Amino acid sequence: MVDHVVVLTSPGGVERFEVRTQEPARPAAGEIRVRHEAIGTNFLDIYHRKGIYPLPAYPAVLGVEAAGVVEALGAGVTAFREGDRIVYAGPPAGAYCSTRVISVDRGVLLPETIAMKTAATSMLKGMTAYMLLRKSYEVRAGSVVLVHAAAGGLGSVLVRMAKDLGAIVIGAVSTGEKAALAASYGADHLIVGRDADLVGEVKRITDGGGADVVYDGIGGDMLVKSIRAARPFGTVATIGQAAGPIPPVSVDELRPGKTLSHPSIMAFSADIERYREAATEALRAMEQGIVANVAAERALADVAGAHREMESGHSAGSIALIP
Repeated sequence: MVDHVVVLTSPGGVERFEVRTQEPARPAAGEIRVRHEAIGTNFLDIYHRKGIYPLPAYPAVLGVEAAGVVEALGAGVTAFREGDRIVYAGPPAGAYCSTRVISVDRGVLLPETIAMKTAATSMLKGMTAYMLLRKSYEVRAGSVVLVHAAAGGLGSVLVRMAKDLGAIVIGAVSTGEKAALAASYGADHLIVGRDADLVGEVKRITDGGGADVVYDGIGGDMLVKSIRAARPFGTVATIGQAAGPIPPVSVDELRPGKTLSHPSIMAFSADIERYREAATEALRAMEQGIVANVAAERALADVAGAHREMESGHSAGSIALIP
């Protein structure tokens, strides 16, 4: 069987990807080799590709989540056996390949009830949602939560996990079709259209109060609107910049007492204890049916097409790469 790896030769456009062949690596002590059955894609991959969030060195292999079968064990590994189904997510990047060697600490046993494609596209998003809803700001029953891109991969998981905690969810989406999806995920209120009066609508829905917490992966000029949509002493988490770089934000926008945070799931899950905690919660959510919708599947060799599709904003859900 020929193994493939997608290499990013240097930061830039999708033309910087090269599909190469590779020999399966032999795991060292404390490592396992996983044969991937599905690989998840995320906007984080785009930020890595463009160099917005630079990787340590290039050429590099992108990808931060995947699911597959344990194919070989390094010395001293007792936590897994060959043939075990596992999923993993988080640092370091390197999942765009047929087989990969990872630290045994990063592997998480995957229950038979969860499909590989589901796990590969939902693990990082479930972990991120856990971090955002429980660590960045502790969402409780009755909390008012504003989720941008509420029909997307992360957004759809955020909506459902927030509802599981008893929150009131306002979903912001770009189209009526995505509004219907967000509603099916449980969003209580919807703000539709890129040019919608976000602040005015949130104030109307909350009787002038504003959202307790806002999760903004849009970036660009949207972040200031998100801050203005938060209640006094509320929290805004900036988690991406799908619409472009974020211009400087005046500290005066945070009056009175608003908090602006920039949480990173990669930094959060670099700590192995936090990683295992978040992974456990992500699996629990998956078993409850809180998963990212797999909007499309593409061959690993067509990773450029997957990136184009993500950047277009047309996909409502996640794209799985199949080795």
